[in-house]
Amino acid sequence: MVDFVIGVDGGGTGCRAAVAGQDGRIIATGAGGAANVLSDRAGSLRNIMVAIDAAIAAAGLDKATLQRSGVLLGVAGSNVGDTGAFIAASLPASRVEVVSDGLIALEGAIGNGDGAVAILGTGSIFFARQGDAVRSYGGWGFVIGDFGSGASLGRAALAATLLAHDRIIVASPLTDQLMAEFGGAPGPMVEFARTATPGDFGRFAPPVFAAAERGDSVGLDIIRQAAASVDMAFDRIVADGADRIALLGGLAPLYPPYLAERHQPRLMPPAGNALAGAVALAVRHFLGRGGGRA
Repeated sequence: MVDFVIGVDGGGTGCRAAVAGQDGRIIATGAGGAANVLSDRAGSLRNIMVAIDAAIAAAGLDKATLQRSGVLLGVAGSNVGDTGAFIAASLPASRVEVVSDGLIALEGAIGNGDGAVAILGTGSIFFARQGDAVRSYGGWGFVIGDFGSGASLGRAALAATLLAHDRIIVASPLTDQLMAEFGGAPGPMVEFARTATPGDFGRFAPPVFAAAERGDSVGLDIIRQAAASVDMAFDRIVADGADRIALLGGLAPLYPPYLAERHQPRLMPPAGNALAGAVALAVRHFLGRGGGRA
């Protein structure tokens, strides 16, 4: 038996933690930096601990609380290699469970009922539940996955900017803006891209959406291609039996106008956030009952 449960929502741009008591109610929350365990294990672990320590301190509890707590973490990349085992072994908690960030988002958005979530932030992943069956789609990381993500949009925008520089495609205000950010020459952009993290690329996603809204030809092309890939995921999810879909993540409010008409009636507002979902799952895993109420 644990004295407290701690839920952690680990995202590519930041992570959050919440401490809940035996009744499942959230006592306090804390925040830390990026927790992209695929690109920076050590840094992610430090930021996770910062968020947990901040939540424990905000709850007025001492640091030894972690040793008496069950911690459930939802992090991107937990399904790749030994990522989950590494995090679980590194936390000095009574019990640790590591799941996908998509699973805690699913729990927060639709509870334990049927439905699906699309997490569209720095990375991307899709989760669906039908009865006792939970399926994931995507979420394989920035290098070969994460379609529709902020990182993918940013990379596509920089690639298009270089194509415009070489006069392979017609330049647009977006490509001019991005080239200007790198001093008007391709060299600094190429150097940036060599070592850029998903979060680094992701910061260019909002300008791409803003350009598309202004009718920018390159911005529209990038967003339409990304939205088409999200539509393809939705087609698979619907074919598998889920018919309610909640959009989550920083790009969630920006995508609906570009998604296919056939999916518009299926979009639903999320009931809660991923952090509440992490706490609810923690209560279920460690205390054997529902929870996560604010």
